[in-house]
Amino acid sequence: MKLQRKNRVRALAVGALAVSGALALTACGSDDTSGGGGAGAAKTSNIKCEGKGKLLASGSSAQKNAMDVWVQAYSGACKDTEINYQPTGSGAGVTTFLQGQTAFAGSDSPLKPDEVTKSKQVCKGGQAIDLPMVGGPVAVGYNVPGVDNLVLDAPTLSKIFNSEIKKWNDPAIKKLNPGAKLPDLKIQPFHRSDDSGTTDNFTKYLKAAGDWKHEPAKKWEGEGGQAASGSAGVSSQVKQTSGAISYFELSYATAGKIPTAKLDTGAKTPVDATVDNASKAISEATQVGKGNDLALKLNYTTKAEGAYPITLVTNEIACDKGNKPETLAATKSFLTYISSKDGQSALKELGYAPLPTEIADKVRKTVATLS
Repeated sequence: MKLQRKNRVRALAVGALAVSGALALTACGSDDTSGGGGAGAAKTSNIKCEGKGKLLASGSSAQKNAMDVWVQAYSGACKDTEINYQPTGSGAGVTTFLQGQTAFAGSDSPLKPDEVTKSKQVCKGGQAIDLPMVGGPVAVGYNVPGVDNLVLDAPTLSKIFNSEIKKWNDPAIKKLNPGAKLPDLKIQPFHRSDDSGTTDNFTKYLKAAGDWKHEPAKKWEGEGGQAASGSAGVSSQVKQTSGAISYFELSYATAGKIPTAKLDTGAKTPVDATVDNASKAISEATQVGKGNDLALKLNYTTKAEGAYPITLVTNEIACDKGNKPETLAATKSFLTYISSKDGQSALKELGYAPLPTEIADKVRKTVATLS
């Protein structure tokens, strides 16, 4: 029974990766709302359907696999609402929201002050706020023949992704992996071509804990390497390219059966990219947003045992006041569901970390006040 459940979750994640980034997820989803078994049958009994019509949203590709499950469940319960979430990347999602084209956006980085200022033109009488919704590890996936237990650290990763370490048998990698048969193989680093919150979080880790020579940003600033669009794009390149390495959400590594590096953080034991280990790191996050803005600051330099430091938290971006009347009810209904215990419980098997209880409680209370 356990094996069947794992296979069902893996099949769901693989299916999600195969879908076009512009897929329209509509209310013709499954009618099975029984809540039995795996992530593909998320509980819907507590969904309160409000509003109707089309709900457009876009942004973070990091949360795409979670959105696929949530939209399927919500659409199965709420037949009068059609939800279209396009995983265009965090940067594009925020831009589209600030142009007034979407009901909410997904971003793996909190809003910048200038973005909040600009949002006041769209959020009449209010402003855009960050609502943390999806947590999880950013895995470092690799394709090195004969190596299935790789350890790396922040300084080494900084040099790899800035094209300063170019071979897999480099002394710096050998030192972290004594006894491993590292090949004389060219390293092929892949980064995101689109403005990405995943890139922002990954480079924040490299800057904080490593030797990254550039400023962290959604846009890739490193030297050399190759680019691909979205988490699906870079993970696909790693899977098919010998010598490749990249960064993407754990769900993509799980779906593609891509090995992930352990991180030497200074703790006694190198840390795996797992949901539980990411949760330990996320629990150290502090709220830096003011008022109803629940933006978090993550600790990328944790040395706690079993805490995986390359994490991200995807925020849903919405207006605190001034939301469009025609989409407000459905937006609040959907965001209430995905921040609920039922919505969050669907995440872990997909490689995401459910929000800590205290944060999820704050999110639900804030969603209830949107107007």
